[in-house]
Amino acid sequence: MSKFMRCKYGRGPPPSHRGKRSEWSLVFPRGRGQVWPMRPMVQVAICQSQFPENTRRSLLTSLRTRRIRHKFLYDGAKHAQKWIELHESYSPARLDPDCLETYATAFAAVVGRTKAERVHVIGLGCGGGQKETQLLALLKRARRQLSYTPCDGSLALVLVASRAVSTVLSAAECFPVVCDLEEADDLAAIGGQLAPRGAHRLITFFGILPNSEPQVILPRLADLLRTRDWLLLSANLAPGRDYAAGVRQVLPQYDNPASRAWLMTFLLDLGVERSDGVLRFVVEDDPLVPGLKRIVAVYRFKRARRIEVANERFEFRRGDRVRLFFSYRHTPDQICALLGQHGIQVVDRWVTRSEEEGVFLCQRGGRQGASKK
Repeated sequence: MSKFMRCKYGRGPPPSHRGKRSEWSLVFPRGRGQVWPMRPMVQVAICQSQFPENTRRSLLTSLRTRRIRHKFLYDGAKHAQKWIELHESYSPARLDPDCLETYATAFAAVVGRTKAERVHVIGLGCGGGQKETQLLALLKRARRQLSYTPCDGSLALVLVASRAVSTVLSAAECFPVVCDLEEADDLAAIGGQLAPRGAHRLITFFGILPNSEPQVILPRLADLLRTRDWLLLSANLAPGRDYAAGVRQVLPQYDNPASRAWLMTFLLDLGVERSDGVLRFVVEDDPLVPGLKRIVAVYRFKRARRIEVANERFEFRRGDRVRLFFSYRHTPDQICALLGQHGIQVVDRWVTRSEEEGVFLCQRGGRQGASKK
């Protein structure tokens, strides 16, 4: 089972034992939350998957394979801020009134379906936490007893999400967790520790599906999901009847100055010079899922560059390519089919008029193709 390190961030008295850390088998003791006399103090549980030695190993593997894990694009305050600026400038969820209304409609429907008195919201890949905060506010108005776990691979974003929800919940009702959803070896066990006893779980998965390979993330999501859980996820969609044309149509949402600044921050921090190469965005077929397409950001070196990371040297020659980012674009039917292959059933869905974004309410169901007993 994964270990957790408990860390405190904010104003407060100095620790009584410098350098001492405590490891917990549970995120927090059952029946207790974090209670601080000052709101700026936030207690965060860090999963073993995000311990320094594991993060370092994952980074080195990314550089060796020339395929960068997305979590490194959000790592640290600077990277997180670049992403927030991009999200605020280009995301339909922030700019399109109909998209905002679509989420509001979905949230209201979910609140109507959630009859349990006690509800624990788990925000997987919470980002800045704006959507979860909106959902929690509606649940609070419906007089539900609430608790919340913002969970992300980025400590900076977990802290942003914790701050965002402070307008709705107290610190004693918020249990932030830093966790690599693709690396944690027992995500289902970790998820089982997050909800207070007797609480109904509502799991959100906003904006993660497009940036995760289906064969990696969906089995983990299915293992985490319990029979009584609700799963509310979002996906970026390809508009129109022509799937390939729809993917090309949304390319400007990725190939823009804010995206380039965000992605290049990772390379620049490693010692790559801006003039060492060019960053290009292309559409490619998914190598493992027939018929599925994704937008990919690839950096191509125009000249040789040597960098050193964690005492390991990396040589990039002219013409070498590094995949920095990818984002799948689905159709609603593709979403339902992919989820169904892993025993996740879509029970309701809401799609924007632009057909560029969809919200899907799901529950654990029978795996497609499985024999009935």
